[in-house]
Amino acid sequence: MNEKANQYWSEFWQGKEMPKSVKAEQFGFDPDILAQLVIEGKKTATSSAYVLYELENEQIPAIDSYSILLNSNEEPVAIIKNVDVQILPMNKVPHEHAIAEGEGDLSYEYWWNGHKTAFTMDLEEYDMVFSEDMLVVCERFALVDVKTT
Repeated sequence: MNEKANQYWSEFWQGKEMPKSVKAEQFGFDPDILAQLVIEGKKTATSSAYVLYELENEQIPAIDSYSILLNSNEEPVAIIKNVDVQILPMNKVPHEHAIAEGEGDLSYEYWWNGHKTAFTMDLEEYDMVFSEDMLVVCERFALVDVKTT
């Protein structure tokens, strides 16, 4: 976690019991737009390829875990808290989850096509191929705080 994110996290919890862990992350290929959707309350979910957690030796997100959202300049813009985490085959991700991601025209087709493209690109880096039943980590989250300047 960079210094700005660490400072934001510490200031937010000042005087309160701070959770033991947090991660700082960007969402997707356009972190500025996606972070803004979170701040506006339009994006309350995200999904990622399960296999990438294993390949990149990262911990699977958990319910009640926190994340600091970063913009494209690696600056903190908000804090979110996971309220639900499920691991599902991509072709079993419910329409409600796709809509909760708040992107594009909010259709399942938009979600499917965007994630298929993103996962295909991510997996190619590891000489792996996309499959319709690959496992996906589906996170639902609540906005906890928006950083003010």
